[in-house]
Amino acid sequence: MSQYSVRIPADVDREDTILAGFTARQVAVMAVTGLVLYGGWLLSRTFLPVVAYLVVAVPVGVAMSALVVLRRDGVTLDRLLLAALRQRLQPQRRVAASQPPATVPEWLAGVANDASEPVAGPLELPLSGVSEAGVVDLGSDGLALLAACSTVNFSLRTPAEQEALTAAFGRYLHSLSAPVQILVRAQPLDLSEQIAQLRERAASLPHPALETAALDHADYLAQLSQQAELLRRQILLVLQEPVHSAPDALTRRSRLPRRRGRGEEKAETSDGARRAAASRLLRRMHEASELLSAAGIEVTPLDAAQATAVLTSATNPDSPPPSPEMAGADEVITTPAGAEDWDPDEEDHL
Repeated sequence: MSQYSVRIPADVDREDTILAGFTARQVAVMAVTGLVLYGGWLLSRTFLPVVAYLVVAVPVGVAMSALVVLRRDGVTLDRLLLAALRQRLQPQRRVAASQPPATVPEWLAGVANDASEPVAGPLELPLSGVSEAGVVDLGSDGLALLAACSTVNFSLRTPAEQEALTAAFGRYLHSLSAPVQILVRAQPLDLSEQIAQLRERAASLPHPALETAALDHADYLAQLSQQAELLRRQILLVLQEPVHSAPDALTRRSRLPRRRGRGEEKAETSDGARRAAASRLLRRMHEASELLSAAGIEVTPLDAAQATAVLTSATNPDSPPPSPEMAGADEVITTPAGAEDWDPDEEDHL
């Protein structure tokens, strides 16, 4: 069998062009703009000179063409403008609650939103929760499961080893039958804890030379953190599984002896479909772990705390990754010891 190389373009998500290098959306916008300007000329040609109308029509046509042709970060200017208008009209303060937000206290009125800004609105996230097994509920979009993947030093391998690694990874890609995302994230790295541990444990080392080396390494890490912004790379494998709510023959037969309401049947069908989708996700994750292990990649599924930490850091990528031990949104934070002497009246005078 002859072997040959096939070039795969990097812009696979690029829209198809239909006319003179323009997409269907760009052609439609420019055609509608041309028709509107032509209709305006037909209505105004009886009392407005052509030169005067061109002074108004040409800048409008050029502006509309620029909006749909020019791009910023791969997005056309008209979409950026619509996104800016949508963001401006929506509430700037979001509240993660099902009920309307409470009024701002008087002692926070100076730093809270003023009356000219929109009121607070509900925070709408693309997910509704994370189960104990780490399965992320995406609502109508189905379920997802996250896993951390190790890396392989490809450049240090021999050509034969590189071909074996490529073949093993290719077998996994050929086995895919559902959406998969490979996400590479760069996160800020904080070495303060490691530096403190080095300096604390240096005195307990059995030889003075080891103690000196440990302290020198701690000083080097501290100096490195001051000179440059340290980053760490995290590779995540995200599996997504749609939820099919259509009842099968077995489900239909089980409902024949007893009649139930539509809401109850829909809830049971939805719960069963989600459990089936979660089972398929776990099976796909096990298959991915087995297939990628042949390429030297270790796949570790994230539990509920780790998945929550990853999703939390994704909403604020400039901050250090949160600790998995932090309290959840629906957990009760207990009062620390010695807090029973706290007087709420004293805080009002701070």
